[in-house]
Amino acid sequence: MEFITNYLLKMVWLNEWSGYLVEEIFKVPLNTKLGGGLQFFIYDTIKIFILLGVLIFGISYIQSYFPPERTKKILGRFKGIIGNTIGALLGTITPFCSCSSIPLFIGFTSAGLPIGITFSFLISSPLVDLASFLLLSSFFGFKIATLYVVLGIVLAVLGGAIIDKMNMTKYVDESILNLENVDLEIEKMTIKNRVNFSIVQVKEIFFRVWKAILIGVGIGALIHNVIPQSFIEIILGKNNPFAVIIATVIGVPMYADIFGTLPIAEALYLKGVGLGTVLAFMMSVTALSFPALVMLSQIIKPKLLVLYVSLVTIGIIIIGYIFNSISI
Repeated sequence: MEFITNYLLKMVWLNEWSGYLVEEIFKVPLNTKLGGGLQFFIYDTIKIFILLGVLIFGISYIQSYFPPERTKKILGRFKGIIGNTIGALLGTITPFCSCSSIPLFIGFTSAGLPIGITFSFLISSPLVDLASFLLLSSFFGFKIATLYVVLGIVLAVLGGAIIDKMNMTKYVDESILNLENVDLEIEKMTIKNRVNFSIVQVKEIFFRVWKAILIGVGIGALIHNVIPQSFIEIILGKNNPFAVIIATVIGVPMYADIFGTLPIAEALYLKGVGLGTVLAFMMSVTALSFPALVMLSQIIKPKLLVLYVSLVTIGIIIIGYIFNSISI
């Protein structure tokens, strides 16, 4: 387990190599702000790109067994809390950001699936997936990553269940509910097809997120080596009882997926920000991004949108305080 954590996930060897590159090749001392920032940027960028390729390939290969048509058939068999749980779990195998999850949400809703199940999927899809678990493990360890995933799924299940119990289907735009539902035949894929599909997914996601990754790592390096720790502690430090709420609010206007958000989260954590505050920020960015909310406002009515945002926000804040209150 230690070998997997240190050498495959945290890539200690890469951290040492990046330090050597900065000091011996670039001739910049690591104990300076510039040297520390360069090492952080090189190490995190390369590590995330390596993990991105490996993780998206593996996730996409698994996802090839669950095309939208099959997912609709699976979700259509369940109702109630079991359906919400299945919806949330299926959301974990889709490597989508919040905006990319909305077309699937539309498809599931137009297919007549219970609204609670579709919202459980919508919440969990950008928030919790295999990539987030392994990336969190590389930064914070398996225990924290596992608890994050479990609480994220619980949030998705409860959020969807509450929306279902409140009979909110009438607040979905009629144009979505009246879409013609066409059941396409599920294409049978060979191993070669699945591998090719996974490669295409890696390329598409890479070209979609590489700029966000570089920006995220750049901001992380800035926080880690330039912004004074005292300044960050005043706003998001453990002694500020409102730090989790502030971090959640700060995250909403941003738009990034787990790959672009984690470097910022890591830098905040290394600056002494509480783990719950860091994770609340991450969850807010990935699940409540402003562009996604704008898209969602076009297909659901204000009352349902407010309920959705309120449930997810309250859930994220509670999860943040839970993490801040425990020692892992």
